[in-house]
Amino acid sequence: MRKATDSLMKKGPVDTTAIVQEAMKHATAFQRPASPPAPGAPPMRDINPPPGATAANEAEPVREHTAPPHTAHHKAHHKAHQAAPDHAAANVVPDMLANLQRTMESVREQFGGLGAGVGQDATPWPGTFTSGSYTNEAGTRDYKLYVPSTLTDAPAALVVMLHGCTQNPDDFAHGTQMNALAEELGCLVVYPAQSQAANASRCWNWFSETDQQRDRGEPSIIAGITRDVMARHPVDADQVFVAGLSAGGAMATIMGTLYPDLYAAVGVHSGLPFAAAKDLPSALAAMQGDFRRSQAPGRTVPIIVFHGDRDTTVHPANGDAVVAQGSVRGARSTAEPGQVPNGHAYTRTVHHHDDGSVHAEHWLIHGAGHAWSGGNARGSYTDDKGPDASREMMRFFRTQR
Repeated sequence: MRKATDSLMKKGPVDTTAIVQEAMKHATAFQRPASPPAPGAPPMRDINPPPGATAANEAEPVREHTAPPHTAHHKAHHKAHQAAPDHAAANVVPDMLANLQRTMESVREQFGGLGAGVGQDATPWPGTFTSGSYTNEAGTRDYKLYVPSTLTDAPAALVVMLHGCTQNPDDFAHGTQMNALAEELGCLVVYPAQSQAANASRCWNWFSETDQQRDRGEPSIIAGITRDVMARHPVDADQVFVAGLSAGGAMATIMGTLYPDLYAAVGVHSGLPFAAAKDLPSALAAMQGDFRRSQAPGRTVPIIVFHGDRDTTVHPANGDAVVAQGSVRGARSTAEPGQVPNGHAYTRTVHHHDDGSVHAEHWLIHGAGHAWSGGNARGSYTDDKGPDASREMMRFFRTQR
């Protein structure tokens, strides 16, 4: 893919055709699913389609009724258009993406929540779900904050939830049902919203090197939103957590890696390891299991990972790599099989430090695709046949005090 890009710059699209075709042949070699592909893995796009992409090359849109308005920030808009160096690249790369897209598509009917979106009759939660906005030198992002009716004056936990591509805070809140858990547990939940000015598919830019650095790019904005909520509400600084799905899961990994002083634990659903890619070609490869091996800098934080073993959008090997990135030499692990009644079987692997404390949990969900396990069909990209990822994440978080 990099060779094709170089050819585009020097020779143009005609001479590049053969190179792209050869690259796509090799791309299929990266698809090594642990099990045969299953129906239900949605065509979620974890990367920004280049300018000029046709409708046929775009991910299927999520129906949105409650999406907050987005303000286009000049710098973010400029960054989004730097992805394609010239018009020729914008024409050829979408064809490459379309080829990859066809390998990810499958029937939706198996899981009721895939692509369903939020309905207008969605039941409101008893707390308040309000809109906010945060701006720093890297840009502006909107967010939604849920304050449960059960919140007391005592410092509470805060969970930062990062949505996947094509999603928005309302959609993600309904799909994960994290606000319902907030009512039960008396914690705050904030949902940063990616801007279409920064990414056409509203994906967090996990594959951009700028957005893999502390106090730079999107990590600085998400950390800023976190601190802003902490300053405005009674939050226990030792109980601040971050979690996400797909592109949001990859960004959650980045946040936990760069800000171990801010986040006590991380939840990653169908995501990727830290610095798995640095540009568009390596992002495509990483999603199919051929990612950069990077050692997480500094201190690692406890992490819980969920991944379907039939995920054809983000290869399950990424889940293994997320756990391995934070592992210490000589750590012990125990595997426990389980079964959801009338649902998926799964294997839960718990990784322990030498002192017996848990530093990671890895839930491999058998037969599941690219969707939030145990999610509600009112939100997109959910699979109600899996173990309840939201509840298990909160259980894990509450043990990391």
